[in-house]
Amino acid sequence: MYLTQLNKMNNFSANYGKILGTLQQFESKMNFLNQKRKPKLSDIELIAIDLTSEYMSIDSEYQLFRNLPSELSSKIERSVYNRRKRKLFSNRELLRKKLGSQISSSDYYIVDSMPLEVCKLSRHARSRICKENYQTVPAKGYCASQSNNYYGYKLHAVCTIDGVFTDFDLTQASVHDIHYLKNIKSMYKDCTILGDKGYLSIDYQMDLFSSNQIRLEVPMRRNQKEYKPQAYIFRKSRKRIETLFSQLCDQFMIRRNYAKSFDGFKNRILSKIMALTVIQLINKLNNKNINNLKTCIV
Repeated sequence: MYLTQLNKMNNFSANYGKILGTLQQFESKMNFLNQKRKPKLSDIELIAIDLTSEYMSIDSEYQLFRNLPSELSSKIERSVYNRRKRKLFSNRELLRKKLGSQISSSDYYIVDSMPLEVCKLSRHARSRICKENYQTVPAKGYCASQSNNYYGYKLHAVCTIDGVFTDFDLTQASVHDIHYLKNIKSMYKDCTILGDKGYLSIDYQMDLFSSNQIRLEVPMRRNQKEYKPQAYIFRKSRKRIETLFSQLCDQFMIRRNYAKSFDGFKNRILSKIMALTVIQLINKLNNKNINNLKTCIV
């Protein structure tokens, strides 16, 4: 029984068919880019290939095209696949949000961040990774949870209480978590957002509430005046996003970087988060626990 399930999980064609069918349930368009000639491989099929490779933990395009069935590899070259996937970034992000809205909706959200290293700190001075644009160049940062310095970026994300990512962004590692609240202010209203002590700021809490009725629930420090421990339900619920980050690191290998440009880097991050969302949606359609990601989808 276990070997049968494992063989199904390792069957690229079967997994691809299931993911493509799920995408087509919620997206009627086959192509998003305006191309003079109709491509042999449609945009929605290209996205399905990308998500299937992430689900199966195929983390390099070289390995992907070695495993790609001939009926798919004959429709597109590897270099064309890479270029088209990058051009589809905004379309893929919109589709990811559409799929996420089918899984969960809530008035309670969780915000957090995680470090993304692009190379070891000892070789950052001679590294050329993602340095093609001054505005998006990596930077040194400090990760309090791991008590170490690193070189790269910081992934900021918001998810529902159920564990479905609603928004994410990338900043330099040196950017403080609290600055992401400016983005949240423009994207959400009339809701409660849970955060850790990195988001503790009376000024930001008052500004969010007065502008968009956003209640920011952050645990107080013990040395603060009128200290009160945060409600247990909030402390327990906030751990959901930490579990999601762990799943992104484990199954989707989000900390492994092969990209040389920032455009390639952000596309890799989107692919992994979108793949996680699609598996959650398939689980919901099959009446399974949406956060059981290491599961057979066919």
